[in-house]
Order: sequence, then structure tokens, then C-alpha cells
Amino acid sequence: MKLRHLEMALQRCSGFSRPKASLEQYSTPAVVAARLLYHANLQGDIVNRSVLDLGCGTGILACGAALLGAAPVAGIDIDAGAIAVAKRNAELLQVSVDFVRGDIADDSVFHALCPRDTIIMNPPFGAQVRHADRPFIDRALACGAIVYAILNAGTRPFLEKYLRGRGLVDQAVACTFPMRRSFSHHTRDSRDIPVEIVRILRSGEASR
Repeated sequence: MKLRHLEMALQRCSGFSRPKASLEQYSTPAVVAARLLYHANLQGDIVNRSVLDLGCGTGILACGAALLGAAPVAGIDIDAGAIAVAKRNAELLQVSVDFVRGDIADDSVFHALCPRDTIIMNPPFGAQVRHADRPFIDRALACGAIVYAILNAGTRPFLEKYLRGRGLVDQAVACTFPMRRSFSHHTRDSRDIPVEIVRILRSGEASR
């Protein structure tokens, strides 16, 4: 599937009906989701690979991975409302994804979900809770050998320090995250956020 066709398919996905600021529930734009998945696919990390979407929200990354031929695919999120939307999006796109409600910190939830070949995620940027992305990075490294994450631009030096001894940033692709007004504290209808799509290799894994 071409990048543009993937983006068009993902544009059909519904976003959060009632986003929660405390969970930083910003819908991942189709253009960013497609970019991450297309890049991961070019590296051989999607087709016929087992994939897990951490903090899946409304499931756009997980659904996109399934569209590209990943199997099996699962997504996990703490919010029941988000999981309900994710399941509807999977039905709309006619893909098979196992969406599970669970806390990223709950080890018991992940026994049936891990290990996976590839982890994909758009973790919190830490705007509401400082270092909110770190539990996601920790869980991703525990679950998969290869991780793709959408992170704030400029995060790489801090990420590399945090990963020391556990993993390395193999690649980073710069792109723009168009964020629409979602909460009362937003002062503009839209804002373009510079982000990076990073590929992390767990220590001991050879680059493919």
C-alpha cells in the first residue's frame, strides 16, 4: 500500500469523543500515523510481524499496522471510552485487532500480549505529567525488540541518555504533528508541533 493510500484509509478513523487532558488524549493525525507505519514497513517491521500499540487511544496506529499486513496486532489503553472507539475503527477498516483495556504499569495485563516483534506508540509528551512518556518507553523495551515512537522534537539527547545500557536510537524521522484545539486551555484552533518518529533497538538486537 502506498503512503498516500494508507493516509487516506486512516483518515476515516474516528477520534476521541470526550478527550481527557489528564491522559493527554490528542488524536494521532492520519498523516503522522501513516508516516510512522510506512517507515516501519520499509524497515521490514510490519508485514507478518506481531505488533503491539501501547497507549493505543482510538487505535489508528494498530489499525494501520493491520491494514499493512501485521499479524497478530493488539492495542492497549487505560481508557474504556478510547477502547470502544478503537474497536469501531477496526470494524470500519475491516481489520483484526485485539484491543485490551489495561494500565501500562500492570504487569499481569501484559502476560498475554508480550513478547511482540514490533512496538508502536504515541506516548504522552509530558505536558500534564512530567516524564509521563517514561513508563511507556520502559514497557516497550520489555515487550519488544524494536520500538517506534512519536516524541517531541529535540528529545533524542535525553532519550539516548535514558536508554543507556538498554537500547539505542537507530533512526529518527522529523515531521510535523498538526494538533487541533481539544481542550479549554488551548488558545488556537490548530498548532503544528515538531516531532520525531524514532526507531529504538533494544540492546543486543542487531539492526535489520
